[in-house]
Amino acid sequence: MLEASFSDVLQTILIILLVYFAFKMLIKWFGPLILKYFLRKMGKRFEEQFRQQQGPASQKKEGKVSIDKKPKSGKKSNKNVGEYIDYEEID
Repeated sequence: MLEASFSDVLQTILIILLVYFAFKMLIKWFGPLILKYFLRKMGKRFEEQFRQQQGPASQKKEGKVSIDKKPKSGKKSNKNVGEYIDYEEID
């Protein structure tokens, strides 16, 4: 059976703490750079999507007015949907 000595346990704990603090410092230094990179990348993606959606509308000449009419829907509401039930509150 293997037994760990006190110095081995202390050395393991020290290595874990050093790795933790090194990781914490790296995130502190490089975290804003990584975040800035991803935000810039997402901004470009949103800008491309916006341009794709606005593509035909943005090609119109300045000063030209066009009115798009909404098509009439053939649906009419049916007012005889169900039975109206009148109720009274009971105290």
